[in-house]
Order: sequence, then structure tokens, then C-alpha cells
Amino acid sequence: MHPALIQIENVTKVYTTGDVEFPALAGVSLTVDKGDFVAIMGASGSGKSTLMHILGCLDRPTGGSYCMEGNRVSAMAQNELAEARNLKIGFVFQSFNLVPRTSAFENVELPLLYADAMIPSRERRDRVMNALARVNMQSKAKQLPSQLSGGEQQRVAIARSLINNPSLLLADEPTGALDSHTSLAIMELFVKLNDEGNTIVLVTHEADISSFTKRQVVLRDGRIIRDEPIEQRASARDSLAALGRGLEEQS
Repeated sequence: MHPALIQIENVTKVYTTGDVEFPALAGVSLTVDKGDFVAIMGASGSGKSTLMHILGCLDRPTGGSYCMEGNRVSAMAQNELAEARNLKIGFVFQSFNLVPRTSAFENVELPLLYADAMIPSRERRDRVMNALARVNMQSKAKQLPSQLSGGEQQRVAIARSLINNPSLLLADEPTGALDSHTSLAIMELFVKLNDEGNTIVLVTHEADISSFTKRQVVLRDGRIIRDEPIEQRASARDSLAALGRGLEEQS
């Protein structure tokens, strides 16, 4: 039996400011299997961003354990954490985080250069163009971020997150800077990637966005108060049609 992709047990995180301690996570246990698509939800201050940082190896828990693919992340040295971030995890952010003066192609290529500078240029090109093709952006490979729409920039960011074939995609409010129509198109892309076998953990405060996932985990005051499957997953096509009807009624 294969180990869970992610297994965290009784994870705590306490931030200290002067003499004041703030418990951001208060004993969180969570399992994410390969192929899952999980929405992490909660109000501001609930602990969802802290949990995302720990899952992404960007921060260490104060207590408890975190294993990824059977390996104890909580015991890794800094260089091992950096390697895990680059090779095991693909990040997608609300603000895209693209390098402004480099093309879409070069933005997607960057993690490859960090991972292994010895990869032949032809192989790098093939891998980058394949990643761009997966998000339908191969025709915009030479464009700068300033020449792309918000949705196109997010597609490039998603392609970059896929370039090293990570075990896990972490998306932090990936539709937060996009309009409703573009948000639905991006969620349709995430559903497609999940259907292809990618494991995705997505942080969002929007219920309509979480409805595209397979499972909803809700935090409050640093604890999980609900962890349940989505009974009826949303369809981007149906949601886009409903959005169009709503706009017609308003006009």
C-alpha cells in the first residue's frame, strides 16, 4: 500500500511577538491522497495561509509531524526543504509572480534552470513548450507578462508550476485577482489538470470556487472544523452559461 501524498498529524504553529504568543494552528491533522483536489477554506485569521506555508515547505511547524510521500518533511534540513519546494511542489499565486522583463517561455523555464542547469537546451525547450501547451498558451511563448491578460498570466504561472512534474500543486487564491468569467476558465483548467492525475490543494475564501474541487476542508481558529467531500462538483461550462444569463438580465 502506497503512503499518502501528504500526512500531517497534530501540527501546531505558534508565532511569537515579544512576550505575546499567537497560536495560528492548534493541532491540525490532514491526509491528502494522490489525485485528490482539496479546497482549504476559512475566514481571515483561521490558519489557512499558515497551513499552506507549511504544506509548501515555506515554514516549519512548531509541533506535530508532516510527511510527504512517506518522507518526514518536518525533519528536513534547509537545503532538503529547498529541493522539495523546487522538485516536489508547484506553486500558483494570486498575483502570478511572473518575472516582468522575461517572456512567458523564460518564466516557465526558470524552475528547470534552478533544478538542473545541465539539462540540454533542446530538452528544456520541449518541456517548456509542452507545459505551455497544457494550458493552451504555446502561441504566446514570446510575449512578456505586460502583453498578456490576467487570465493568460495565470495560465503561464500554472505552466511554470507544472514544469518539474511536481507531486503536488499548491494554489493560493489563484482566482483572487481575476474577474468572474476568467476565474471560471482557470478553475476549468485546474479540473482538467486534476483529471489528468495532478494532486491539487487550493486555498480560497469563495464557495463557488471551492465547488470545483473534490473535497472541502474548513478551518476556524487554527483547527479543522469540517472535512467533507463535494457531493456535486461544479461544471465550468454550466457556471459560465449561468454567468452569461445573469449578465444578460442585468443589461
